[in-house]
Amino acid sequence: MPPETVHAPVAVVKSGARADRSRERARAARRRRLLVYGARVLLLVGVIGLWEGLARAAVIDPFNFSMPSRIWDQMSQWALNGTPQGPLWEQIGYTLYEALLGWVIGVLAGVVLGIALGRVRFLADVLGPYIKVLNALPRIVLAPIFLIWFGLGPASKVASAVVLVFFPVFFNAFQGAREVDRNLVANSRILGASNRQVTLQVVIPSATSWIFTSLHVSFGFALIGAIVGEYIGATKGLGLLVSASQGTFNAAGVYAAMVILAVVALVAEGLLAFLERRLFRWKPADASDGR
Repeated sequence: MPPETVHAPVAVVKSGARADRSRERARAARRRRLLVYGARVLLLVGVIGLWEGLARAAVIDPFNFSMPSRIWDQMSQWALNGTPQGPLWEQIGYTLYEALLGWVIGVLAGVVLGIALGRVRFLADVLGPYIKVLNALPRIVLAPIFLIWFGLGPASKVASAVVLVFFPVFFNAFQGAREVDRNLVANSRILGASNRQVTLQVVIPSATSWIFTSLHVSFGFALIGAIVGEYIGATKGLGLLVSASQGTFNAAGVYAAMVILAVVALVAEGLLAFLERRLFRWKPADASDGR
């Protein structure tokens, strides 16, 4: 009997066993995802139900802590009848515009300056101490200064968002540029690459994963900057809704605005995660994903 005919059934058996193991791992991963999602829903329902029950039983003060049913009623009223400052969607759009613009400017500035200082040691030595001093400042307290400089319009909120976004993006881009594999840089030099080509084709792609790590938290910072600016002084926005609700002792309005902000932040996080998966399809899956 030829050797090929002897080994063929063995190969078929091995490939079938590998396929079975792959299917079993996929089923286990699906079961785990369903279990995680179910636990999340149960936890949320439990917290909301406990909050509602304690408030209705007067264990906690409904005036100060409100209750989920009142928060839902407040959001429904805003959605159907509008807010005192105008339609709810206009307030959401105004805050999103400020946060997105501040986020884009902060990300671009952080990436450009981080890569530049990571690549040019002289710039890092000159500007490094100043950046550390600025990073040590409590940046939220700059919001009143921006309000004085730029007025009640969106510019002051965009500036607040920029200063909150810039530093986490800058430090991640700087570290990513410093952590580039020196062998890659040396090989590109041997092949005749210029400084510009090394930066664009080696350093920036290598630092991209570092930069994306900062993007996940930086958009939340942009929202915080916009909201704080609106809370201090604005003509529109969710921050103004929070301030107005607080001024009228409307706890349900404060919580309702916070819930809307949380939904906006979760949607933005989901979009960033989707974009990251699309850009980094070549990366192996995180080991924690299959646990």
